Amino acid sequence: MFKKVLIANRGEIAVRIIRACRELGIHTVTVHSTADAHALHAKIADETVCIGPPATKDSYLNTAAIIEACKKTGAEAVHPGFGFLSENADFAELLEKNSITFIGPSPKSIRMLGDKAAAKETMKRAGVPVIPGSDGAVPNMAAAKRLCSEIGCPLMVKASAGGGGRGIRLVERPEELEAAVTAAKQEALNYFGDDSIYMEKFIVNPKHIEMQILADNFGNAVYLGERDCSMQRRNQKVLEETPSPIMTPGLREKMGRAAVAAAKVCGYRNAGTIEFLVDENRNFYFMEMNTRIQVEHPITEAVTGIDLVKQQIKIAAGEALPFRQENIAIRGHSIECRINAENPQFNFRPCPGRITALHIPGGPGIRVDSSVYQGYTIPPYYDSMIAKLIVYAPTREDAIAKMKWALAEFIVDGVDTNIDFQLSLIRDSVFESGKYDIGYLGRKLKK
Repeated sequence: MFKKVLIANRGEIAVRIIRACRELGIHTVTVHSTADAHALHAKIADETVCIGPPATKDSYLNTAAIIEACKKTGAEAVHPGFGFLSENADFAELLEKNSITFIGPSPKSIRMLGDKAAAKETMKRAGVPVIPGSDGAVPNMAAAKRLCSEIGCPLMVKASAGGGGRGIRLVERPEELEAAVTAAKQEALNYFGDDSIYMEKFIVNPKHIEMQILADNFGNAVYLGERDCSMQRRNQKVLEETPSPIMTPGLREKMGRAAVAAAKVCGYRNAGTIEFLVDENRNFYFMEMNTRIQVEHPITEAVTGIDLVKQQIKIAAGEALPFRQENIAIRGHSIECRINAENPQFNFRPCPGRITALHIPGGPGIRVDSSVYQGYTIPPYYDSMIAKLIVYAPTREDAIAKMKWALAEFIVDGVDTNIDFQLSLIRDSVFESGKYDIGYLGRKLKK
């Protein structure tokens, strides 16, 4: 086991990793920008190193500064969390060259799965169902038009190197294609430095369901059930739950086996998530694979009793998985609401500023992953998520009831938040019925 781990991230995920390391007896090192000098992750780690000014490119994406921090502190491994460098194959490779362990998959796997078009081809080889569309990246507009004629509308134009809902455009009629391709390519270039795109058939009103997997270095891989991530706004997840309201034991097994096959075909190790679209007939199609821990991982931990972050660290340290598929059981129901410092009344405008009062809900089945505290000033440079509220209960109905009062008790003064907005979603009759799809929230907000 590692003696010292550096956490190359910030916010609640950095705090989450620090706590997992402490339970494993591991000394922790965090990095921070000058804007995060008073952030919780910088305060509670055993050591912290300032790696640059507020801009992410000069701090949390500054690979040279992070490597230097590892050398300075003697950190043997780096946990990247999510976002930032978590799916950067070059960074993982750079760590390897400096004899530092990357707590995540191999650079080869990250590259194979990070290119969405190439990942789709990999899934085909593994026998995983894929959405009809282009074979790899679309080379030019003429090819895009030919493909549009072949697969028909509606279709999606997507950035090959994309993620986080960026570089995606819906084409409902052929005459919209050219503008959509141009816009998607430009956004992809701006965010990912790669303007390649691929195209696929648009599945009308699907569910967005992802399967969590763990794989070690000895060929063992398991799936830990699903997460329903269909409540989304502009391709960004708002809340998640597990099990999915539409899931059956048979469908879970089919999707889980497909997820494990996807992991094995690319020699995957560590934690990963395979995302699927599921249509109204419960046919499922591979969408993408995230080669990192997910924001919504706590709900899987709640229903399986497995600490995913600790498992990540153990796998990276060379340990075998301590369980097999037959040992995994899904018990109860869990829901996560993402609490953001933003104003839903003004198009979800981010709201940085000082938290003047804070009350976090508690009680049986309540978990809050956060990095904020009373008197903390939320900087304007980073993502607006300030907490994750997770509830666990024996049934979905009980979990919804618990989330209602937990949200009602959650108080953050000094900045605007989306707490009331989340409360309105939990009270929504369509959500309570479980019959919501990936487009439901967008339709609801347009009314």
